[in-house]
Amino acid sequence: MADKKLNVVFILYPNLTQLDFTGPLQVLSRLPGASVHLAARTLEPVSTDAVLTIPPTTTFADCPPADVLCIPGGFGVDDAINDVALMEFVKREGARAKYVTSVCTGAFVLGAAGLLKGKRATTHWAFHSALKEVGAIPVRERVVRDGNIFTGGGVTAGIDFAFTLAAEIAGEEYAAGLQLGLEYDPAPPFQAGSPDKAPVKALNRMQAFYAPPLKAFHAALARSMGNP
Repeated sequence: MADKKLNVVFILYPNLTQLDFTGPLQVLSRLPGASVHLAARTLEPVSTDAVLTIPPTTTFADCPPADVLCIPGGFGVDDAINDVALMEFVKREGARAKYVTSVCTGAFVLGAAGLLKGKRATTHWAFHSALKEVGAIPVRERVVRDGNIFTGGGVTAGIDFAFTLAAEIAGEEYAAGLQLGLEYDPAPPFQAGSPDKAPVKALNRMQAFYAPPLKAFHAALARSMGNP
């Protein structure tokens, strides 16, 4: 398998969540034969939500065919799903990639491209119910697979997603070795990583935090889906 080239394509757009991207990148870049491509509209550095800027390695026009298509999430999804060039690229590559994947709200890029209709999928908890609006079947799990489509939940779930996909591509033993090499052995200081575990005050604070961007997201999604 190491002799076979595997084109792993990440889609970049302004204001993506950097860990949605860098977590899976760290894992998937270590797959046998992996050739990673960071595709964007232009080769200009792409901003993220956490200071880091990412230089694309290729444009949508010049990107080689994807074996693995991965779309990170972030508040920039609002503009991404209304970016004609980006969505045309997703539709094209999503139709031919062996694995079509997303992390967090990146699921809505797949959904707006029509790739989640009738498919089980997950996303960030605050946006989860909106999966129905793109024809998906919402599943409250950290990683969800439906055929060749893999979706990860919010942000850090992208790491779990990446190991799940690595096991599918290279086998469980190889993926377990990657996990050991990266010392991925979570032991969070708080049991607050999901709405059903979080203390009430923390949950209320985060629901209030997400309320304005969620409202903006629904408006952007309606535009993308051709609804007034």
